[in-house]
Amino acid sequence: MPSFDSKNNATNIAVYLVLLPLKIYPKNMSVAKKQYKRVTVKSLIDMKANGEKISMLTAYDYTMAKIVDGAGIDVILVGDSASNVMAGHETTLPITLDQMIYHASSVVRGIDRCLVVVDLPFGSYQSDPKEALRSAIRIMKESGGHSIKMEGGKEIKESIKRILNAGIPVMGHLGLTPQSIYKFGTYTVRAKEEEEAEKLLEDALMLERIGCFSIVLEKVPAKLAQKVADALNIPVIGIGAGNGVDGQVLVTHDMIGMTHEFHPRFLRRYLDLYAEMTGAFENYITDVKSGDFPNKKEQY
Repeated sequence: MPSFDSKNNATNIAVYLVLLPLKIYPKNMSVAKKQYKRVTVKSLIDMKANGEKISMLTAYDYTMAKIVDGAGIDVILVGDSASNVMAGHETTLPITLDQMIYHASSVVRGIDRCLVVVDLPFGSYQSDPKEALRSAIRIMKESGGHSIKMEGGKEIKESIKRILNAGIPVMGHLGLTPQSIYKFGTYTVRAKEEEEAEKLLEDALMLERIGCFSIVLEKVPAKLAQKVADALNIPVIGIGAGNGVDGQVLVTHDMIGMTHEFHPRFLRRYLDLYAEMTGAFENYITDVKSGDFPNKKEQY
């Protein structure tokens, strides 16, 4: 890929005029980012083609979704991580299809701009392509979500194809797939060995070939993740997969510090809401106990 020469403006203009019609840009050239009034699956593919990173966070309720969407996020994932974050389960397995629809419908009512992706929960698609389609249709019809996400590769190929044939957009998920935690036995980094890495790449290529619009890669080596992203035309969104992919996703409650027991290497905390909220609650309790709240201005 050619680069701009900071000392030769004539060369810069020549490079620009040659590459502009091809929509290829020098690696050190800044390209204006398109403003999307509404993010769609096509928007994400365009973002990858234009070199724009994709931002993605989780939400499970109306209030959080409204804040996250208002901040300008590209994608909200209504993740089956609600099983852990909202219900306190040890794994994602217990959450049901009905519960996912409840969370997703709450999120959809709170957003104006972002794309909403909804996880198909464990047990709703693995055994039977027909059941997978019924589950996906229920999510789309009853929640108003825009697309669904499914964990796995070739072993769920027929289920994905059936859903895609019904016109429902599908995001894939490879690497560490939490719905298979009892098979793995640990949340450690996946695909460190050559055989598993080759299978992951093959599965990613297959997911693109059959029509998935994007793939999440979770907890895989950064070099492998970048290799996958470079091999695909669809965007690859990482969580614990390094910076060579096309976007990033985090669990919102983790990145704003509402949870404080979870400390993976890939997590960057932007707030410490656990401490802030605890302090606010303690101050409220003190004010109530002392009779300071409510004061004369806070009553009718």
